[in-house]
Amino acid sequence: MIENRKEKKMAKKAKVSINPNFRIGNISKRIYGAFMEPIGSIVYGNMYNPKHPTADEQGFRKDWIEALKKTDVPAVRLPGGNFVSGWDWKDSIGPKENRKEHLDLAWHQYYPNDVGHDEYLQWAEKVGLEPMYTINLGTGGINDAIYNVEYTNHDDGTYWSELRKKNGHEKPYGVKVWYLGNEMDGPWQVASWEKDPRGYGILANETSKAMKWVDGSIETAVCVSSSPDLSHFPDWDLQVLKECYNSVDYISMHHYQSAEIGNYAQFMAASRYYEDYIRTEIGLCDYVQALMHSPKVMKLSLDEYGVMPLPKKELHFGRERYVEPGTHYAFDPEREYVRHDPDNMPSRSFPPMDPMLMALGNAGVIMEMLRHADRVKIGCMTSGLGVAAGCDHDHVFTIPAYYPYADLMKYGHGISLQTAVECEKYDLESFALDDTHKYHEQDQVDFIDSAAAYDNETGELTVFVINRDWEDSADFTLDITGLTGMRFEGHTEMFTENRTPDEEADKNLAPTEAKDTVCNEMTVKAELKPLSWNVFRFVKEV
Repeated sequence: MIENRKEKKMAKKAKVSINPNFRIGNISKRIYGAFMEPIGSIVYGNMYNPKHPTADEQGFRKDWIEALKKTDVPAVRLPGGNFVSGWDWKDSIGPKENRKEHLDLAWHQYYPNDVGHDEYLQWAEKVGLEPMYTINLGTGGINDAIYNVEYTNHDDGTYWSELRKKNGHEKPYGVKVWYLGNEMDGPWQVASWEKDPRGYGILANETSKAMKWVDGSIETAVCVSSSPDLSHFPDWDLQVLKECYNSVDYISMHHYQSAEIGNYAQFMAASRYYEDYIRTEIGLCDYVQALMHSPKVMKLSLDEYGVMPLPKKELHFGRERYVEPGTHYAFDPEREYVRHDPDNMPSRSFPPMDPMLMALGNAGVIMEMLRHADRVKIGCMTSGLGVAAGCDHDHVFTIPAYYPYADLMKYGHGISLQTAVECEKYDLESFALDDTHKYHEQDQVDFIDSAAAYDNETGELTVFVINRDWEDSADFTLDITGLTGMRFEGHTEMFTENRTPDEEADKNLAPTEAKDTVCNEMTVKAELKPLSWNVFRFVKEV
């Protein structure tokens, strides 16, 4: 399965030590959020299908709502995504027969506005998710943003607040987090500010001010580079932040880390690239804080992320300055716009993937956020809703990636503690999958990935551990002798011996209690299977 075996070393012994005094910061429940954008069938199909047997009076699928309600997903960023940069929310409110249908240039689809501004927020209410809203700062402007906040959050007495009440929602929605556009540096974005970061920074500053004058309780997030892979990163981010640092609360970060299909070494090192990205943005924010002589410490929102395999393609050396933007300037006269029928949901095709890889890839990113819990306060897994509750035309179901996500949501609260790791490592060479997915080398990648959460109120300690090794088990020791008055509660593990994707095997992939793990005087001994997800739990002695 893997070509670069020279990078592989044997992971024989591994140890993680935890001291209760080495605290990173308070864990925000929002880091376990998800992302929603009307791409394909996720909105018109999963969320909304008036013909579905479980559809409610608004056309929402109650089977998906009920499945999501059983999870601990705390928040969702909506309604996009690239989609939002060309969407006028005002065309999507009021009686459906009066709404305007438009072309969505981002995804080359017809958007009928059957699911509009109110539907997105009311669906979130029904599921019990906190909605975090993205405004249009592509083709939209400051007045659109003002009116949106007024319609959404103002009590009564104005045109927009009364219109909301007329449209059937008496009380304000109370949306707290607002994103100032989406990926505004991307050449693929409608009305991109790629060429003018300072202009976008000024627009974000003025828009954020105006929105907060409507509702002083809200928080705003400004776009920085939508990928560390872009050639203008991180200078674009610096130019933006210098113009709006004092008026915003978060930077909005996006990244999709790719690996060659079948290359476990690349895939399992994915969180290292997120670590580089997070550390760079923290340093950048702190530099601007010093420039501004500001007491404010900027928070981070990693509100689109994912780890995915890609096929390797032909490279065009020497054409980088052309290829990067040119990839997104493809004007195809043969391409037709698509109308998505929620009652006719085609299955999306993906590259072949070991079922554990999807589970471990996203879990690894969340663990990276836990290790930066003092600064990263929001995270939105791009596939989060589908991971929390899989959905097709007829049914909802559970996929293997659900289990690590559910474990992190359930047990990853309180205070993030540092974990000291001692284990064998491997070196990853730089690699390129195509002209836009190129990655530098990663030296000394730990085979063991870990994070820990301690809840002062309940006295619970949870340690999350991934064995990145794709071939060998680890003889593992967990030392928490610095934590007194604790009792070992158990060790659950999830792994698969079958490295080939198999539909029937996938259905049976779930965590089980490890039978041979032992704990003696707060030192745990366990075997960590290759490519495994492990959760060690401790509770306070009564």
